[in-house]
Amino acid sequence: MEERHIASVDLGTSKIALSIAKVVGEDVQVVYYKESPSQGIRNSYVINPHKVETELRKAVQEAQQELKIRIQQVIVGLPRYEVRQETATARTTRTDEDAQITESEIRTLKSLALETYPIGDTNKEVIYGAVAQSFSTDDSFNELENDIIGMAGAELEGNFKVFVGQRRHSINIDNTFNSLGIAISKKYFPPGITARAVLKNEQMENGVALLDLGAGVSSVTIFKGKILRYYAAIPFGGNTITNDIKAECGISFELAENLKKAYGACMPNKLANLGEKIIQINDENGQPNTRIAVKYLSEIITARMREIIEALLYCIQESGYSSEDDLRGGVVITGGGANLVGCAAYIKELSGYSVKVAAARPFFSCEGCAEARDPGAATSMGMILAAKADHTLNCINMPPIRKVGRSMVQAPVPSGQPEETPAPASVQEAPAPAAPKPEPIREAPAPKPVEETVISPVDPKIAPTDDESGYGGTVFEQKEEEEDGGNRKKTKEPKPKKDYSQRFVWIKRVGKKIEEGVGSIFDDIKDEEV
Repeated sequence: MEERHIASVDLGTSKIALSIAKVVGEDVQVVYYKESPSQGIRNSYVINPHKVETELRKAVQEAQQELKIRIQQVIVGLPRYEVRQETATARTTRTDEDAQITESEIRTLKSLALETYPIGDTNKEVIYGAVAQSFSTDDSFNELENDIIGMAGAELEGNFKVFVGQRRHSINIDNTFNSLGIAISKKYFPPGITARAVLKNEQMENGVALLDLGAGVSSVTIFKGKILRYYAAIPFGGNTITNDIKAECGISFELAENLKKAYGACMPNKLANLGEKIIQINDENGQPNTRIAVKYLSEIITARMREIIEALLYCIQESGYSSEDDLRGGVVITGGGANLVGCAAYIKELSGYSVKVAAARPFFSCEGCAEARDPGAATSMGMILAAKADHTLNCINMPPIRKVGRSMVQAPVPSGQPEETPAPASVQEAPAPAAPKPEPIREAPAPKPVEETVISPVDPKIAPTDDESGYGGTVFEQKEEEEDGGNRKKTKEPKPKKDYSQRFVWIKRVGKKIEEGVGSIFDDIKDEEV
């Protein structure tokens, strides 16, 4: 079988993740995954293409030198914030009402819905994607997509959920890769892509809320009947927590981030032996500078996490899918914030839902790239899973030549963009000299069971294991759920849901709720691209 490579770029607020997978038939092997600090990205969208280009160029050159390949096209994710959801309807009169409805008619109806959807200002907004909700004929109503195919009728109508984003944000992504001489073969709107990478079919069938806790944006995506029913995002995430630690403790952002990752936890009252530990930070001369109690650090984190979680729970209430019957699959959390110790237990305490932490499902092998299994890599792996179905995609070859307007270009035009805007042409420049590899970062030795831990800003990288941090699975008092024949049994009664509608009235409800019970099979993952 022909061997090909797929390269994906996840442009995050705090990191740029470059992933490369080798695909042979149905086998997917992640051969490269690396995260680089991001510059010029705010709330998941590119605000300064030049800064993003500088960081991305280094990441691409390093990957090319390590794998001995030339990356010529990539798939990339769209921003998750400043996206509104609307409903669209398309109707068509069939030429032969006795003929069976085919898949091609469904695809034509989807295209008609996107083409006829009225965008207020086409110079400022663009459609990121759409998901089919339900289909009807003159004899049947609110049918699933798989059920409507094969039926007959004189009229065919479809209901769709349309996601509309800022045009400038999409153009800035194009400008970044144009400067690099790399073609964008596909763009994906992340919520559905991430969900298909981490959620199981039965979860999406029974109802589940996926919380993606990123650095600059946290979002909630609700599935019911295998259909994306609702999406909302707030501009708060892990960076907000880090800024709180920075301000309260008077330290740098980098050191605050390392402290959060190494010793941060939710629910300070349930800390074990680590709760009484004191962290001492020395200055450049080795003199004591700052002392921070681990319990106080946890209190700072918990205060901000409570606001973020309650805002997301308010979004769930606004969706109309907040009951236990609607969300039998509970809540699943992913993203970098899911790694925060005690995060799942804290969400369960506040909401009463069952909560699980999820990373990308094992649809790939990643020997030598263990980071690809992390919840923070779920979007990158989801894009690779989505692009796998396109057998013509190979990141080390240029896309086929196609006509755009009156000219011929070597790369495809991103969908949703005007025809006269060409995608980047073929790469003509020789690769720039490789940047010198940074010195490896020393990991701090495992802390001893003493009252204080000394941290010097000269070597702030902290990476203790579970045993070092004292959590070890016994810090938080949790009771596991049992499963008996598919029916959940809990060891204690769930806590009642709280009403968050009065605390977060600033969050606007967007879109309209589709009536319960309607819907279509969730669109094929390859159809979720822009």
